[in-house]
Amino acid sequence: MLYLLDTNICIYFMKGLFDLKTKFMETGPENCFISEITLAELKFGVQKSQAREKNQKALQQFLSGIQILPIMPGLDIYAFEKARLQKARKPVDDFDLLIGATAVYYNLILVTNNRKHFERLENIRLEDWTTKN
Repeated sequence: MLYLLDTNICIYFMKGLFDLKTKFMETGPENCFISEITLAELKFGVQKSQAREKNQKALQQFLSGIQILPIMPGLDIYAFEKARLQKARKPVDDFDLLIGATAVYYNLILVTNNRKHFERLENIRLEDWTTKN
């Protein structure tokens, strides 16, 4: 199985929460990816944090073991889903929609604890590694 990690999962991992380091190692770092959007959100988080240097170091460590996927191939899925969800009056935040579209395009399971937004997307597969299912 191959996984796309949502931003919140990456943050929890770097903070040592939910025993995600164990799950990450069991899954195999080579099977886990993030999107460029997640990278942008993580970099923003570092810049606005009180402990910028510490968080920058944690981000660098995290990034050394993960592949970053471009979002451009998933932009048609993004556009389709944005229009469909807008018509249905069930909009999703653009960054979440781009992350979800990336997961769908690359046929990856999206790991998130924000099912509420992502489950609205067609053809998306979700897992939440913060719960004991």
